[in-house]
Amino acid sequence: MGYSRKRYGKDGRPRYTAYFLDLQEKLRSAGTFATKKEADTAWQDEEAKLRRGRGSSLARRRTHFEDYVERWLPHHTMEATTRSGYTYSINANLLPYFGKMKLVEIQPSVIREWLTARKQAGMTAVTREYNLSILSSILSTAVIDEYLEINPCSAVKTDPVPTKVLNIVSPSQFDQFHAEIPELKWQLLTEVDLETGCRWGEIAELRPKDFNFEACTVTISRVVVEIPKKFHPEGKRFLVKHYPKDKEFRSFKVSKRLCKRVQRFIKDENIAPDDLLFEYVPKAKSTPPAAPPQGQDLGLTEPNTKGRQYQHGTISAYGNAPCRCDHCRHAVAVYRANRRAAGKDEPRAPRVCDTDGHVPHRWFRDQIIRKALADSGLNRDITMHDLRRAHASWLLAGGADLQVVKKRLGHANITTTEKYLGTFDEQDDGALDAFQNIRQRSTKVKKKTKKKVGLADRTANDPRRDLLRRGPFAPTRLREPSGAPAREL
Repeated sequence: MGYSRKRYGKDGRPRYTAYFLDLQEKLRSAGTFATKKEADTAWQDEEAKLRRGRGSSLARRRTHFEDYVERWLPHHTMEATTRSGYTYSINANLLPYFGKMKLVEIQPSVIREWLTARKQAGMTAVTREYNLSILSSILSTAVIDEYLEINPCSAVKTDPVPTKVLNIVSPSQFDQFHAEIPELKWQLLTEVDLETGCRWGEIAELRPKDFNFEACTVTISRVVVEIPKKFHPEGKRFLVKHYPKDKEFRSFKVSKRLCKRVQRFIKDENIAPDDLLFEYVPKAKSTPPAAPPQGQDLGLTEPNTKGRQYQHGTISAYGNAPCRCDHCRHAVAVYRANRRAAGKDEPRAPRVCDTDGHVPHRWFRDQIIRKALADSGLNRDITMHDLRRAHASWLLAGGADLQVVKKRLGHANITTTEKYLGTFDEQDDGALDAFQNIRQRSTKVKKKTKKKVGLADRTANDPRRDLLRRGPFAPTRLREPSGAPAREL
């Protein structure tokens, strides 16, 4: 039960504060008013809202953005990768500007000023749109929680983000790139990615039990994501989710040739059904080169740019020649080992990939893809997602049904699949040929027109033309032989 309390201001005039009990039985203020009637109406309205499940208080209207985000972020349901991206963007772009503001002070005009400031600071249109979506997600939840009446982001527009033209990998480009991949394992990985169109996390989590070699089908039921350790429930680097991105398992056919290659690879590598099909195994630590035999003359190095030569197997030859033969490398290795043993050096630990067997995406991109591209001589970039795009584009160009392609790729909306229609370069050849056929038809062939012949032209050589001109009752002048005058009939 609420009530109104009389109090006196600094001017000595009475004022009335409305009080009510919230759902937690805590005493809350509904505001201070000039008359008791207004105060009674205020606390009665608040109790009515509580009965309808829409309680609010002045404390909510005084809540700052950073305080609300601190409670919102840990309890908002989202994927681990999404939480990682949201956390970094909130700390870097939202809290420095909106953190000290009250939620009710964040108006559309304030958001527009923030977007303008970010644009002037060099933030791209894509990043501005992404940060605005995060802000909108926070404020829309604040509307549900009765902190705000409306979401101010709904009245704010961002700069358009143009859709880039997809540069689809052609079959010849893939063959040229695939031939330069160093190991059979990684060659097979790119082939599986191209023929299945799977995402990188789905490929990295494939296991032999996902293949049905009799029916030549593969089932996608899990995906692995690579996230910072502080966002992992167990503090690890790789998190396996037992559902794909679209929350729906999918199974589709692959070629018999690919099934045989995968089956042979599993047998040769002795991979168990529950093991990873493509496992990352760190390379063994390289051993230092062997020491040269005692008393052997190793000779001099080749002259350097200054024409100087140095004795092989010395530090001077390694640094000044510079020579990288085994003898010179051994001399430097011994020198550095002695300094570490004497405590004179503190070398940094070698960089290693923190993995549980899953292939790190960055390592595969830098060590496999980029090196293969450099060796192939292709004047373009190829990513693993480009192979997924090529899978979709090749299927549609070959006449596959749009709904079948959507199911294979795991798209939630068919409009996502439609953007791959007509993206294969060879599909434009037919349209270009059709255009040229019509364009050249009017330029090379001119239609000949017949000249109309009148009555006078048809009777020009007719001896009866005078009769036709004068009529049937006019006297006719007959032509006589040459030299004789004409006579009338």
